[in-house]
Amino acid sequence: MKKNLVVLTGAGMSAESGISTFRDAGGLWDKYPVEQVATPEGYARNPQLVLDFYNERRRQLLTVEPNEGHRGVARWEEHFNVSVVTQNVDNLHERAGSTSVLHLHGELTKVCSSFSPNDPRYIKELRPEEYTVKMGDLAGDGSQLRPYIVWFGEAVPAIESAIKLVEQADILVIIGTSLNVYPAAGLLHYAPAAAPVYLIDPKPVNTGTDRPVRAIRAGASEGVRLLTEELLRG
Repeated sequence: MKKNLVVLTGAGMSAESGISTFRDAGGLWDKYPVEQVATPEGYARNPQLVLDFYNERRRQLLTVEPNEGHRGVARWEEHFNVSVVTQNVDNLHERAGSTSVLHLHGELTKVCSSFSPNDPRYIKELRPEEYTVKMGDLAGDGSQLRPYIVWFGEAVPAIESAIKLVEQADILVIIGTSLNVYPAAGLLHYAPAAAPVYLIDPKPVNTGTDRPVRAIRAGASEGVRLLTEELLRG
């Protein structure tokens, strides 16, 4: 029987594909203050600026491709029951072939109601030709369509589902996340004590736990390649 392998990914997973990170020097938060484009208050103050910011992020999706890290994670499904829990809002895991992807912080290719962002009746997947959302584009409840993104200060509806996945993990792999953003950063603490934990990142990461963590100091593509060799040897 296949083991359950849970993968937690952050911005470093997609950096090699050309997706701008948020927190690193020169990242998006240096160019766009988080308070302006990633909070409900910023949206209320200047919805046009927020729509433009996410329209630009969507257009970028059309110019990038999954990297070998994404593809390597997808290939793990040949050997394991793989569940990807991602903090990323891009669709590169899906495009690489992963079939079970849980987005903690929303999805860039979707829009929703400004009144009730998590009401499934009003969540819409955009086709590429619809990636530019304008003021006056309305959800089914009559409110302005907004990005289907979990902004700072908003609840993370998918966190309970993510906890259940991690609790059932036989192996936990963390790729490209600083483990600074909660509640996602706390998921490591739900992994069973017997589950080995692997962490792929070119920089040192403080896991906030004293449990053993096998660190692979590499980017996503090289790290996934090295870990694949290790997992399949075992």
